[in-house]
Amino acid sequence: MKKNMGNADRIIRLLLAAVFAVLYFTNTVTGTFGIILLVLGAVFVLTSLISFCPLYTIVGLNTCPAKNNNDFFLKNRFLISLPLHCQQP
Repeated sequence: MKKNMGNADRIIRLLLAAVFAVLYFTNTVTGTFGIILLVLGAVFVLTSLISFCPLYTIVGLNTCPAKNNNDFFLKNRFLISLPLHCQQP
């Protein structure tokens, strides 16, 4: 299973999952809609942890940065090296 989610996408999904959980456990959202949000939040957490979204595969989406993103920083003389989560050894 090839990773197809970038860090920004993962962070947004985790934040949304946290918001869904807070809404459900504070009884702001209840009933069937609350359960649906809770399940969707669990799916967001799971897909964020494994950096893979099956729906992205179906629609051909990939939010991982390109493999040579570190070259941009080196060419522009930045002295930082960003770890790229989506690269596989």
